[in-house]
Amino acid sequence: QVQLVESGGGLVQEGGSLRLSCAASGRTSSNYAMGWFRQAPGKEREFVAAISRTGARTSYADSVKGRFTISRDNAKNTVYLQMNSPKPEETAVYYCAASPNYYSGSSYSAYDYWGQGTQVTVSS
Repeated sequence: QVQLVESGGGLVQEGGSLRLSCAASGRTSSNYAMGWFRQAPGKEREFVAAISRTGARTSYADSVKGRFTISRDNAKNTVYLQMNSPKPEETAVYYCAASPNYYSGSSYSAYDYWGQGTQVTVSS
């Protein structure tokens, strides 16, 4: 099993930057593909970005391509989401998730472990 704890959320202005972190404990994070999802009030949870176990493969939702970057540091058991130029409509709780596969992309059901989430609020 792996436990996930997100951090780095908060208030950011439109056009600013924010970096989210997801620290894994238990089994080392290098055994898992990782993903970031988000859920805004009254909306379904949606895919943001994913990264393979080694970091060699990444994918993004079309809406964040070119602005968000997912990365990982397996020595620190941490996955990051760099958010550049976020938009007010991206205000949401951001969750990281772990999958035992090499890479799981946007497949929500492939992720077995979830963090508690961190709130990101983007002001205009």
